[in-house]
Amino acid sequence: MKISTKGRYGLRALIDLAANESSRATPLREISERQNISEQYLEQLFASLRKAGIVKSVRGAHGGYLLNDVPENITVKDVLTALEGPIAPVDCVLRENGKMECSSGADCVTYNLWLKMKENIDRLLESVTIAVLRDEYQKQKNGSTYMF
Repeated sequence: MKISTKGRYGLRALIDLAANESSRATPLREISERQNISEQYLEQLFASLRKAGIVKSVRGAHGGYLLNDVPENITVKDVLTALEGPIAPVDCVLRENGKMECSSGADCVTYNLWLKMKENIDRLLESVTIAVLRDEYQKQKNGSTYMF
């Protein structure tokens, strides 16, 4: 399992949006300049984030993006799932209709290992919010040590 550029850049952009949030929408151009990420690439990422309900767009001369909820309610798992799809170390632990999808079936000796790994990853990603990362980002900008 590897988080792609979509997930890494999308998470960085969302943390930037939360850290620089004001009463107005933030244009992608500003995030692009601060994070050194192509504005065109951010447009693709934010389309997925908008579709997932994580951000909302504002059109017009003062347009841009706003978080659709407070940063404390948006988890890293929400963001990565919106950008990457389901997160799992192997496909067999992604259950459809609650049944195991494993080519070895009930005889798979490693299935429980992969399932436990997925559950621990989910728990970690659900426990870290955009607010936590925003606060760490701001501490780092101010010269404090970084949490992760």
